Amino acid sequence: MLVVAVALMRGDGRVLMQRRRLGRQHGGLWEFPGGKVEAGESLTQAAAREIAEELGVAVLPEALAPVGFAVNRTTDSPGPVILLFACDEWTGDPACLDAEEIGWFPPDVLADLAMPPLDYPLAQALLGMVSHG
Repeated sequence: MLVVAVALMRGDGRVLMQRRRLGRQHGGLWEFPGGKVEAGESLTQAAAREIAEELGVAVLPEALAPVGFAVNRTTDSPGPVILLFACDEWTGDPACLDAEEIGWFPPDVLADLAMPPLDYPLAQALLGMVSHG
């Protein structure tokens, strides 16, 4: 299963994270917004659609820059492959439409948040990208 996620990045460098709804798997944990790629969608089309559904903002697929990916390395459950994109251009104000809450965080504190396991390597990839320009 392919999953896309997006790191919306403000001009001050902070990244938008959302806290999963409490009744869901990984409920209450912080994550990059995103979701499953549907049949017939490109990765960037899926990312733009998910951001519109979850945050109510419009992102152009061409404004999404690939950051990295994460895979479940355990043998008992293959799990998804998550692809992270960064984006610093969008239209509208992000709203919490499909989560407990949203927040803006500096990239260097993301690893301190309680996140699902696959979000940690994504946060590290993002920090590496912003640290090296």
